[in-house]
Amino acid sequence: MSRHDPTTDTTATATASRRRDLIPLREATRAWFLISLQTFGGPAGQIAVMQRTLVDEKRWIGQQRFLHALNYCMLLPGPEAQQLAIYTGWLLNGTLGGLIAGVLFVLPGMLAMLGLAAIYVAFGTTTIVLAVFAGIAPAVLAVVIQAVTRVAKRALTRPAHWAIAVAAFGALALFGIPFPIVIAAAGLAGWAVGRRGGHANPDRPATTDEKTPPLIADDALHADAPSIRRAILVLGAGLLAWAVPMVAVVVFTGRGSVVTEQGMFFSGTALVTFGGAYAVLAYVAQKAVETYGWLTPGEMVRGLGLAETTPGPLIMVVQFVAFLGAYRHPGDLDPWAAATLGALLTTWVTFVPCFVFIFLGAPYVERLRHNHHLTAALSGITASVVGVIANLALYFAVHTLFADATLLHWGPFHLLIPEPGSFRPLALVIGILAGLMIYRLGWSVLRTLGVCALLGLAAGLAGLPVT
Repeated sequence: MSRHDPTTDTTATATASRRRDLIPLREATRAWFLISLQTFGGPAGQIAVMQRTLVDEKRWIGQQRFLHALNYCMLLPGPEAQQLAIYTGWLLNGTLGGLIAGVLFVLPGMLAMLGLAAIYVAFGTTTIVLAVFAGIAPAVLAVVIQAVTRVAKRALTRPAHWAIAVAAFGALALFGIPFPIVIAAAGLAGWAVGRRGGHANPDRPATTDEKTPPLIADDALHADAPSIRRAILVLGAGLLAWAVPMVAVVVFTGRGSVVTEQGMFFSGTALVTFGGAYAVLAYVAQKAVETYGWLTPGEMVRGLGLAETTPGPLIMVVQFVAFLGAYRHPGDLDPWAAATLGALLTTWVTFVPCFVFIFLGAPYVERLRHNHHLTAALSGITASVVGVIANLALYFAVHTLFADATLLHWGPFHLLIPEPGSFRPLALVIGILAGLMIYRLGWSVLRTLGVCALLGLAAGLAGLPVT
């Protein structure tokens, strides 16, 4: 007969108390709000802000646990930095903490982009606004090229990965194969490479020395045991959160309205955004510009420029796309009401899956980390992202350096040909200067965009052509 040990209850109670009270929710909320105001510069900058605040300064979470969460978020479609915020918020304060962290991470950028989109619609044809965007667009091109090189260094670790990247670029740039098909094929190719040539190289070191231990031990962080019941509840709540506004929009605006169309399109896009915003923007641009006619290629570049200058995930550019598209095709709605509704719905359906992925998958993270077949498949997807972003750079380059371009179909080929007489010398000069700022001077994205915007403004005030 075993005797009851009261110290066991005391230890369990203390551990539960640490999980609930060590980081008060109010203090965590304040920290996430301050983080949300600093999330400029794309996912690398956003992850660095969380690293500095949560790991280095506050020491709420250890380096290994932070990297563990980041590795999982890198496996998912969607903005990995925002998903990392949800995951870390969940570790510190449970489901409510994850919801608060994820919402605050998006909220400032959403409000800023909504305001900037409205300003663009109202004043976008004025000389000053056109001149500013004439400077921003070439800088965005330099930023996208930088993204290609950064991802390539991390993702292309073997010759097979280079082949997958080149094949992805050719499939998109030469044959116009849809983005989801390219991603699926890359996953299969990565899986096949993993079976034949061993496991893929890890993206990050498996171990890191921690000089200063975190305030909260790993075993004291919040955790939910995986279960079928919990998975059903998370999926049900996620589907309900997605379906309620979508059904309301269909009922009040009709199945053929632009807002309904945008809601369905961006719901699907949110499920295939492997590789972050840069990777999916080529697909969004192709559909939004060529299929739906919501905006022009040049406006797509301007939207990304605005997303680069606001806090939050770069994928927020889809809000700009939806705002312009709904404003120009409002149907029976007032144009401003349609634009606002389309922008808000697009933001909602884009980010709801992020919460579902984290709350559903977090309890299974350890199993996913040790699944070598899945790791190999995802290494193929990551390699293809290099080709996808390179195609986006080509798309932006043509539409930034030339005023007009024609999409030609020749047999199976799908070629974007610029019109030689529409070359923009000012864009080339500012683009070269932006490249020097980023690569030689090491300037931040925000600083580079600001200086290039001033160069464009100066050119416009001097009477140089900016369109």
